[in-house]
Amino acid sequence: MTDAETLFRERAARKVMIFDGGYGTAIQKYGLTEADYRGDLPLEKDQKGNNDLLCLTRPDVVKAIHKAYIDNGADMIETNTFSSTQIAMADYGCEHLVRELNIAAARLAREACDEAEAQDGVKRFVTGSIGPTNKTLSISPQVNDPAFREVDYDTLKTHYREQCDALIEGGVDFILIETCFDTLNAKAAGMAAKEAEAAAGRSVP
Repeated sequence: MTDAETLFRERAARKVMIFDGGYGTAIQKYGLTEADYRGDLPLEKDQKGNNDLLCLTRPDVVKAIHKAYIDNGADMIETNTFSSTQIAMADYGCEHLVRELNIAAARLAREACDEAEAQDGVKRFVTGSIGPTNKTLSISPQVNDPAFREVDYDTLKTHYREQCDALIEGGVDFILIETCFDTLNAKAAGMAAKEAEAAAGRSVP
C-alpha cells in the first residue's frame, strides 16, 4: 500500500490541494453552552471555550465540521487538538485527559476521511494539529528577570511527545506544528514528532 506522503506528493503535483479551515470559528456557530463542553465529565473548572474537549463530549459537532470541510473539497483535514497538551489543558484542569483527547480527535478525523473515501474512492489526509501552547521557551514572561522561564525545553518536548504519540495511535497521516510564535517551541515539537514517528514504526512526516 502506497504511504500517505507518496500519495500526497503525487496529488500535489497534479492539482492545487485544499486544506480545511478554522475550527474555533466553526464551533462558535453552534452556540454551545458550558454544559455542552463539559458533558458528563467531573471537572472542577468552567469548560466554556475548551474546544478540544468537544472531541470527547460532543464528537458529533467535531465530526460534522470535518465532514463539512470534506464536502466542500478539502483534501486534508486537521484534528481538533490545537491545545491538547498538558500545558495548555492546565487552564481547564484537563491535563489528565490529554492522551484520550488526542486519540479521540484523530479517530474522528480519520473516520470522516475514510467514510468520504468509501463513497468516492478519493483519499483524504489527516494531519494532527499541534499548537504552540501558552508558554514560550525563548522569552521570559517577567520583564525584570530575562533569564526566567516558565517551562524548560525537555519538559515541553515531553508534553509534545505525549500528544504526538496519541495522535499517531489515533491514525493521523501527518503532524502539523502550527501557529508557533517561538522557534525553540517549534524545535521541541518537531523533535517530539520525530521521536514519536520512530517509536510508532511507521512514516508520519
